[in-house]
Amino acid sequence: MKPGDLAPAFSAPDQVGAERSLHEFLQRGPVVLFFYPAALTKGCTAESCHFRDLASEFDAFGAQRVGISMDHIAKQAEFAATNNLDYPLLSDPDGEIARAYGVKRALDLLRTKRSTFVINTDGRIVAVINSELSMNKHADDALAALATL
Repeated sequence: MKPGDLAPAFSAPDQVGAERSLHEFLQRGPVVLFFYPAALTKGCTAESCHFRDLASEFDAFGAQRVGISMDHIAKQAEFAATNNLDYPLLSDPDGEIARAYGVKRALDLLRTKRSTFVINTDGRIVAVINSELSMNKHADDALAALATL
């Protein structure tokens, strides 16, 4: 996936079991969809909390923050509650959405690549952010991409 591509449509349950879709999110503004390898791990917690801490900056752009991993709903719920995450965490246990976005790893040990997609309301990808080492880069670069819209 690269800027200019049409983002693959998806539907998946969030941490409370409610079915959510890309179409639904895009009705309310741009979407920042970030894939993380595993809930409740050190790096994923740091990344997710950074997205949480920048809520007002994302709100200023009308952007929806959406986290997604291959964790099951119960683990996503625990992750959200433990860290007071104020945005949806989607469950993609079979990796179908990760595959559609090109971030599913061949080996399930780390499950997915840590990747973020900024998606404009027309469904086009504006930016793709990849970093396995900088947990703040994803939210910071997503905000920079939103500023260009």
